[in-house]
Amino acid sequence: MNVTVLTAIGDARREAELTAGLHDIDLGVTVVRRCVDLADLLAAGAAGLAQAAVLSADLRRLDRTAVQRLREAGIAVVALAPDDVAARDRLRRLGIDAVIADSAPAAGVAAAVVSAVGEGRDPEDPAPVYPQGPLLAAGRVLAVWGPAGAPGRSVVAVNLAAELAGLGHPTLCIDLDTYGAALAQLVGLLDEGSGIAAACRAANAGSLDAAALRRLAVEVRPKLRMLTGITGPHRWPELRPAALDVLLERARQAFKFIVVDVGFCVEQDEELSYDTIAPRRNGAAVDVLGTADGVIAVAAADPVGLVRFVRGVADLPRSADASSPITVVNRVRRASIGRRDPVRQIALALGRYAELDDAVMVAEDAATADTALASGRTWREVAATSPARLAIRDLARRVAGDPAVPARSRRRLLQVRA
Repeated sequence: MNVTVLTAIGDARREAELTAGLHDIDLGVTVVRRCVDLADLLAAGAAGLAQAAVLSADLRRLDRTAVQRLREAGIAVVALAPDDVAARDRLRRLGIDAVIADSAPAAGVAAAVVSAVGEGRDPEDPAPVYPQGPLLAAGRVLAVWGPAGAPGRSVVAVNLAAELAGLGHPTLCIDLDTYGAALAQLVGLLDEGSGIAAACRAANAGSLDAAALRRLAVEVRPKLRMLTGITGPHRWPELRPAALDVLLERARQAFKFIVVDVGFCVEQDEELSYDTIAPRRNGAAVDVLGTADGVIAVAAADPVGLVRFVRGVADLPRSADASSPITVVNRVRRASIGRRDPVRQIALALGRYAELDDAVMVAEDAATADTALASGRTWREVAATSPARLAIRDLARRVAGDPAVPARSRRRLLQVRA
């Protein structure tokens, strides 16, 4: 077996020494290119010139996204690191296959490369256990989606997170809307800085752990923290899918529930414009929907909103293990449907055209919504007995596995309000 290798080592003398050692001794490894920097390494990797890459810990701009691009090109990554626990842990957090001493002889480097190519990770160099503080059981990620037309997705996400926290579950609410982030305003926060962007930067650099995530997430209520969204739509490139994977992994370790507002657009048409690795405006939403433990799909209770919902919900990316999304029909009122029993008519339409049943019906309550928005509070804080709030409370109990109000009672409350 002869493994082709790219090198990118900051110390030119060390690189020359290693290359010569691999060349002089038949170790089953051949250096096909010595790259001058990270950009050169990524270009060579994308061209399919090698099976593995050997790089140094001090390589400029080395982050998780770069490692992910190498892995996507089918390249195993081996890093040379100093005798420093923190430096080695950072490299492993970036997703590197094997980390060995930067003073290792050529034979040791060759063995690590062959092992990484053949098995994905050196069995004698297992992934480390990072100090995370007290850990909970693996948390659940709930992605909240809704089609274009403002069906109330963000309002549902915030109030669902507040209800889960009110049930005693440590909850993180994440604003991942790359078109119109606004969760901060719903809870009365100033969003001069972006919590989600800061968390993604830390994850991309390999410095995000559960403690760092708690520091970046603002505590808005007891047991409820929030990562505020980007401060402008132009900042969407900061939310890289590779970093989001790490972020959600850390969030699962620190919180019982992670409620993510993913925005409305889930198109994946970058390949129409690019013949290389394309920037993905909707990559964050698509990836979260594809890995979430559950999806909450929000529809507006009017003819236009329901048509948009039916057309969009069928194309939602979902993980293979995920069940059908839980449907939430927002702002239900008789005037918009033109029927005596709007709940029944909406349920029939969803069952016929989208094959969805058991939808959560949230009654129109403009007074509660306006008061909550003006004061930066949640529905449970401004109107505990509102039918709209009770519907979201029952939804929270449902996803948490707690006993909920019977469906007949929910419907009666809704009809009284309607």
